[in-house]
Amino acid sequence: MGLLSLAIWTPIAFGVLLLALGRDEHARVVRWLALVGALIGLAVTVPLISGFDTGSAAAQFVEKAQWIERFNVYYHLGVDGISMWFVPLTAFITVIVVIASWESITERVNQYMGAFLILSGLMIGVFSALDGMLFYVFFEATLIPMYLIIGIWGGPNKIYAAFKFFLYTLLGSLLTLIAFIYLYNQSGGSFDIATWHKLPLSATAQTLLFFAFFAAFAVKVPMWPVHTWLPDVHVEAPTGGSAVLAAIMLKLGAYGFLRFSMPIAPDAAHKWAWLMITLSLVAVIYVGLVAMVQKDMKKLVAYSSVAHMGFVTLGFFVFNDLGVSGGLVQMIAHGFVSGAMFLCIGVLYDRVHSREIASYGGVVNTMPRFAAFALLFAMANCGLPATAGFVGEWMVIIAAVKFDFWIGLGAGTALILGASYTLWMYKRVYLGPVANDDVRGLSDINSREFLVLALLAIAVLYMGIYPKPFTDVMDASVAELLKHVAQSKLH
Repeated sequence: MGLLSLAIWTPIAFGVLLLALGRDEHARVVRWLALVGALIGLAVTVPLISGFDTGSAAAQFVEKAQWIERFNVYYHLGVDGISMWFVPLTAFITVIVVIASWESITERVNQYMGAFLILSGLMIGVFSALDGMLFYVFFEATLIPMYLIIGIWGGPNKIYAAFKFFLYTLLGSLLTLIAFIYLYNQSGGSFDIATWHKLPLSATAQTLLFFAFFAAFAVKVPMWPVHTWLPDVHVEAPTGGSAVLAAIMLKLGAYGFLRFSMPIAPDAAHKWAWLMITLSLVAVIYVGLVAMVQKDMKKLVAYSSVAHMGFVTLGFFVFNDLGVSGGLVQMIAHGFVSGAMFLCIGVLYDRVHSREIASYGGVVNTMPRFAAFALLFAMANCGLPATAGFVGEWMVIIAAVKFDFWIGLGAGTALILGASYTLWMYKRVYLGPVANDDVRGLSDINSREFLVLALLAIAVLYMGIYPKPFTDVMDASVAELLKHVAQSKLH
């Protein structure tokens, strides 16, 4: 068992243990066990950060063992500069969600906590798989716990949302499976992703593969116009589900573009870059406008997620190192910021049981400490300098301007739209006189909620003020990827 195996299987083992505990009489024990499991899972990822060699573009912490001998499938793990930060990020967000759900979940606590821990391990598996089949198994397996989390602990329309989530993401992934089988045959019976990167493929094959991957990853990101499942799911999911979905699950799709679409079909990636850039700009501008008219806070933040992830795909497909690194930084930053935004909405929802912006007003008068945290996260969501939200967006905008001034200008408008919908929501919910008796009766955050928001606030500020540790890890791998994508493989 290497470090990556421990990072994957520790939370899964604790999750299975929690499922075995059963009834809600043990809820207190279950919560503490879940926290211990999540903390051990996070502790295991620390040596990954300290032991990572930033000068190398190769996969590190590699583990390889035969899994399905007949089909040459290996249990093959490793991380490079592109995937490394997502392992500790996933473990960190899991700890946050366990603490955040401490009091709000009262029924089937063991199943709820167990589902999150298992989900955490599976998502880390997606980021560290170096075997195509292993990647696919982890990628699909993440759907199951998330489906249950939405369908059991969600809102009044939860079954509809859970089905929509499952069907959208499953249908897209089936085309990817066909692409994987094609690559397996082309490479003489290998599921090794690094081998796939070197295959000489014809222009037609590359285009077909590019769109097969696009089907799965665009839905997951989600890119416009296949983003319609996301607002429904966010509105119905419990707070912890929304936080994990926004912070980690959307990143699986963007990560897929860098791991499969661009290196396996580089000529098709260049040829269809205009389409990716157009869809990204539509997400950034049009979805930003859609966010401005939302009455439900969760829907507003969900649409804001689509707009922010548009930045990520835009950065990837302008093909320069600043853009790709900026997209990766934006993914990590968005993990902290959107997770925090959803947890803030959860804090209000636990007290008032409404997500409507109109139900609030003047919250700062009754919850000053909480309103200060919410302001920091709102500013980070706008992309204020010295917060995590700024670094990635700034890098992507510079890269886009280098690529084409007008594309850069289009991307820049997103900051204005982001500021307008985020600050307008903040103004209506938090500022002004106390609007009603519900708000008058609110109590400020307790020490547990304070801890959750403080941890996220530290992450948002640290990354905004000193992003070097994040970008250093990526540089070598991003340069290697772009060098690879620049070489034509047509034969």
